[in-house]
Formats: sequence, structure tokens, C-alpha cells
Amino acid sequence: MAQTEIRQAAIPLSGALKRDSVKKNVAAIHVSGKLSLLQRKLSNVLLLNAYDTLVSQPKHRIDARTLCLMIGYNSNDMETLKQALRGLAETVAEWDMLDDKGRQEWGVSALLSYAKLKGGVCEYAYSPALAEKLHDPKVFALINLNIQRRFTSGHALALYENCYRFVRTGSTGWWPLDLFRRLMGVDDSVYYETFKHLNAKIIKPAVAEVNKTSNIILTPQLRKEGRAVTEIRFLIKENPQLAMFEIDDSEGVRSSTIYAALTGQGVSDRLARQWIAEHGEDYVSEKLRLVRETAGVEDAARYLSAAIRDDYRPKEAATPTPEAVEAAARRMEAATQAEREATAREAEVGAARRERARKLARVREVAEARNPTQRDSDRRLFLSQLEDETGREEFARLGWASAINAQAIFAFWEEMVPGIFAVPE
Repeated sequence: MAQTEIRQAAIPLSGALKRDSVKKNVAAIHVSGKLSLLQRKLSNVLLLNAYDTLVSQPKHRIDARTLCLMIGYNSNDMETLKQALRGLAETVAEWDMLDDKGRQEWGVSALLSYAKLKGGVCEYAYSPALAEKLHDPKVFALINLNIQRRFTSGHALALYENCYRFVRTGSTGWWPLDLFRRLMGVDDSVYYETFKHLNAKIIKPAVAEVNKTSNIILTPQLRKEGRAVTEIRFLIKENPQLAMFEIDDSEGVRSSTIYAALTGQGVSDRLARQWIAEHGEDYVSEKLRLVRETAGVEDAARYLSAAIRDDYRPKEAATPTPEAVEAAARRMEAATQAEREATAREAEVGAARRERARKLARVREVAEARNPTQRDSDRRLFLSQLEDETGREEFARLGWASAINAQAIFAFWEEMVPGIFAVPE
């Protein structure tokens, strides 16, 4: 792939396409580290854009200009964007995990089943099997796109993605060097078979950039057989300067005059932020001005939706067709319904989290009431039932407060103390 200049965009991420982070299921899904920095950033942004409808819609769309801004590629070079999309379609994701019935499942899929650019819009899709895995919330890492944009090395971003999911456990666990080379995309290089070269050219620079750029700090540790290094793991702790990355861009958008003008026209919060994110403040401001300057507009919100969607220009503004206005109204109604559904989903997730917290607190209460010998026996028995290394490490560190093991903890204690989670009347 040709070398391409990638500059950090000055425009902050915001709106519906900007959540603080994207769920990236890297715990069970391994993607070749051969992705370039541009391709890796592109993959994350496409996943973020599609996430809410990942399993309910077969294809997804995003404005190509918005896409370039979000990955920090400030260029009109569509050929390079095409090459990056082609690379994602040619890259294989592989998973090897247990399903909900405890059966082993292995699979492979291209990262994208297809992608196309038409009329300034990027349309793309995931295979149904991969979409299901990517949307699974049980095991995921939170990839902060504000942090992603700061990376200048693909190896550093790959290391960050593969380490951040372990931030709660404090360690990645031991990786054989051949797996680490594959995650970094250098497994086919004879040069990096020598640990001295791997350490000097990949590990040290990547760790330095992660520690300088992101919200975590990594410390590599090595395991040897004789004098040969055979495994590597990374100790992980939160960066004490984390606050500098916790910027709520949504609040920034809500304080803007454009946002106030949109909501003043009856546009919902989510849709207002989405329009600003997708099209930019200048474009939206231009359409707002059209609404003010166009005579005979009975429903400003409907007309504004049509103007933004169909890119009305001043000479077209005076005679919008009834069909266009009605179509815009339908789109607004659909967007409002989608917002209601998203709000309901968020409420469900919040309720589930509160219930999990209640049950974990109840477990700790019951466990602490037992004598020291019983407490030690309980922990040993539960730990013996855990097969997943990540779960074992987190339980060893957090005990009965381990969120990763929550469902297993609940089943264990329900069997030990039937009715433990009953809510008193």
C-alpha cells in the first residue's frame, strides 16, 4: 500500500457518531496485525458507526468526508481510502471461543464482506457471523477514538487494542512470542524471529507510544527457557493523566449556537448531534439559514430535515416539493423512533448493571459473614471451576467483586445459598 500522509484533524469528534468509545471484541476475535495504521483506525470508526444496528441491518452507510475526518486523514485522496477499504475486505478475522452451551466454536471471516463508495457515501457490510461476534457485549475492550487519533504507529495502536481489555485485571497474561508477533503483524518476517530485533523495533517503540499517548501505562515482562525468551506479558495500569482524555464532546456540541438553533426548531438532541457530526457546523448553519430565508415554510423542522438530507441550495429553497417535505417528515419520524428505541436500550442496560451491582454486593455480604476457613474454601472452590485465564486473574485480584465472572459467581452462590438474591418484600 502506498505511503500516505496522515495528519491529526483539528476538528474534535462529536455527535451521535462520537461515543466516548467503541466496543471492540478483541478478547475472542484476533485480527491480523498487518493492518496499516490508517486501516486499523478505519476499522474502528466503521464499527463505531455501525454498532447500534450491527445485527439488525445488513449494511451501513457513512459520509466519506466524515469518515476521513474521524480517522484523522485530512485529505481528498479517495484512492487511498479505496485501498484502505480493500485491505479490510482482504483481512481475515478469526475467533476461537466457547458458545453459550459450552461448545467450542472456531470461525473466520473477512473484516468487511463488501465496501463501496458512491456519491460521497461509503456503504459497507459485515458477514452475519462476524457481526454477531462484534456485537457481543460479554467480552470487549473500549477503544477511545479520541485516543486512537493520537497514535502515529500501527504497531502501537495494535498493542493498545490488545492490552486495554485487560486494564481491570492488570495484566495481559503470558503470550507466546509467536502469538505476539502475529498480533503485531510481523509473524512472516525472519528478521523479527530474533527477539533482540523484535524488542528494539517493535516492543520498546510501541510501549513508549502507548504510555505517552493513551490512558494506560504498560510494563513488559519476559519469560525465558534458558537464555531464550519464549513468552511476554504486559502489566497494565491506568495513566494518572487519564482525565485529559475524558473529554465529553457531546457537552461541547450542546453548548454550541448551531445545536441551540437546531433544538429550537424542534430537532431532537440525538438527531441534532448526529447532523453536526455528519455534516459539520458550517453545512448545518447554511441549511438553517435557508429555513429562515425561505418564505412559506410551515414546518421548519421537516423542511430542515429535507434540506440537510437532499442538500438544498438557495435557488432550490423557494420551491421544495411536497413529496420532498413529506419524505423528510418520514425520516424525522423514523429518527425519533430510533432515538426512543436507543433510549430504551440504554435504560435496559442501566437496569441490568444496577441489578448486577446489587447481586455482587449481596454476595460480598454473605461471603464476609462466613468464618475465615469457609471464606477460603469458597474462594478455592469457585476458582477451581474457572477455566478462562482472564477470569481467573480478575477473580484472584478482585474476588467476589469480579464483574467479568458475575454470571458464574451468581450461579455458584445460588447453588450454595438458594434464594440468596431474592428481593425482600
